Amino acid sequence: MDIKQLEQIKDTTFKNVGNRFTHAQLDGMNFDRQVLVCCSTGCSSESSQKIRERLAKLVEEKGLKRVHVGGTGCFGLCAAGPVVVVYPDGTFYSHVKPEDADEIVESHLVNNVEVQRLLYVDADGKTKPINEIESYCKQMRHALRNCGVIDPENIDEYIAREGYFALYKALTQMTRDEVVDVVTESGLRGRGGAGFLTGRKWKFTKDATGDKKYVCCNADEGDPGAFMDRSVLEGDPHCVVEAMAIAAYAVGADQGYVYVRAEYPIAVERLQKAIDQARAYGLLGNNIFGTDFCFDLEIRLGAGAFVCGEETALMTSIEGHRGEPRPRPPFPAQKGLFGKPTLLNNVETYANVAQIVLHGAESYNTIGTERSKGTKVFALGGKINNTGLVEIPMGTSLKEIIYDIGGGIPNGKAFKAAQTGGPSGGCIPASLQDIPIDYESLSAIGSMMGSGGLIVLDEDNCMVDIAKFYLQFTVDESCGKCTPCRIGTRRLYEMLCKVTEGKATLEDLDKMEELCYYIKDNSLCGLGQSAPNPVLSTLKYFREEYLAHVVEHRCPAGVCKSLLKYVIDAEKCKGCTLCARNCPANAISGTVKQPHQIDADKCLKCGICASKCRFGAISKM
Repeated sequence: MDIKQLEQIKDTTFKNVGNRFTHAQLDGMNFDRQVLVCCSTGCSSESSQKIRERLAKLVEEKGLKRVHVGGTGCFGLCAAGPVVVVYPDGTFYSHVKPEDADEIVESHLVNNVEVQRLLYVDADGKTKPINEIESYCKQMRHALRNCGVIDPENIDEYIAREGYFALYKALTQMTRDEVVDVVTESGLRGRGGAGFLTGRKWKFTKDATGDKKYVCCNADEGDPGAFMDRSVLEGDPHCVVEAMAIAAYAVGADQGYVYVRAEYPIAVERLQKAIDQARAYGLLGNNIFGTDFCFDLEIRLGAGAFVCGEETALMTSIEGHRGEPRPRPPFPAQKGLFGKPTLLNNVETYANVAQIVLHGAESYNTIGTERSKGTKVFALGGKINNTGLVEIPMGTSLKEIIYDIGGGIPNGKAFKAAQTGGPSGGCIPASLQDIPIDYESLSAIGSMMGSGGLIVLDEDNCMVDIAKFYLQFTVDESCGKCTPCRIGTRRLYEMLCKVTEGKATLEDLDKMEELCYYIKDNSLCGLGQSAPNPVLSTLKYFREEYLAHVVEHRCPAGVCKSLLKYVIDAEKCKGCTLCARNCPANAISGTVKQPHQIDADKCLKCGICASKCRFGAISKM
């Protein structure tokens, strides 16, 4: 592969798919229309592959030779899936089913009439093309620039979007120091959680002494509710392959490993295809672009251990051992994989590298805040209308993400908090919703960026229960190597259980806080050191809920079953007996047309009675 071949592939492929990139009907294109079906995990779980197959079959049967049907990665609007987009006009169809394919082909592709009932309706009640949807307009897609645009299984489409041109530039026009410098000047920080300066890490590895060096990618992504890295690998795997090759050149490595969760089968399959295609094109292997640079990649599958997201545990796992963290120093840049200097970044970090190298540091560092440059990808979930994948400039306020991009809270409920950073993060109260999302701001209020999970909570969530959920996750995922994490998190979890059961005292709250700081200060790795964050942040911002559980033996949100009580309003009860007939514990008594009563000792607190009552007579306290 040389630069002329790369440019030829780019030009040829653009004639096939260029109107998809530009949203314009271009002269001389091989296809008048292109139908893209989201084939990421979310939409695939709802039969998007069948939709794609049905569309392709019908297009062939109708003889529509100027129509191309293809698959792509995540568009981001997961709540609208399965998604089908028709270019060049960008018609956005949502909640498509396999049986809808016939109508899309006949009406839209044959008769040029959009299928109105399937069109996505924006927040203002209007149907719009994809590039005008409000939540899209508020975003800035850099790491996700190709997701939902290219076929992730076709290397030519990646090349048509300037793919591998950055690698060519680095190998033929830049020294290793210049590559490290441009990444440093961009201000790119590690998107895996800690936010360490990427260029500085690359320099440490480049300057390390060793006869062999490695480049690794952390695609383990174990946070509950997080799917950013998975979506990049499913929608644009070549951006990671190219970036790792650039990184290998910069630090002097010749071998790379991508550590991926085995629970991501689509991501693993597409990444392996990307590696195979890059090898076939001479973009991996020996003498890349005719230079003396040699580099190759392999995939290593994780076994589902959350602790393997920690860098030293990840490397231990790649080596074939049980995934446990190692003491630091020495840091991986000096002594990492197989005892050799090793560079490790996560998927989203790598996803930004090629564009920085190709277009310069200024193309990136003019976005964001003074100390947090560029954009950040979030998996937006929980009590939010527009669940999905979003990418925003650093410094965007939490309020903008929730209301302008996320579409607000469903069912008119009040926003209560946002949990960022997964089990290692904290809860941000509604009173701080104007806070800008960047590394320093989140750290200052006791939370953290993390890899990018953002879970929205409403008035029906109990914050003590939320803290307990994350602590239980950490307890289950602790590798057990160090006592503060292995024993400390379990004791902390048991204390939270006492609170939610109404058995704790005010003294227990003080002991909980003391234990949190002990675990933070003495745990071996980041998992244990950050495990108390959900507890500390909820104690700080929602202490009144803890006090209600401890002092009043009441759960304000009505979530903690041990403190829950269902009562029947005698004035509203019509004596229809529906609640009594559906109660699995026979805890409700009463005669027809007379008010009923609930026996609190028998009540299972399952809530079936309240859901069955047609008169709103049953409430929980």
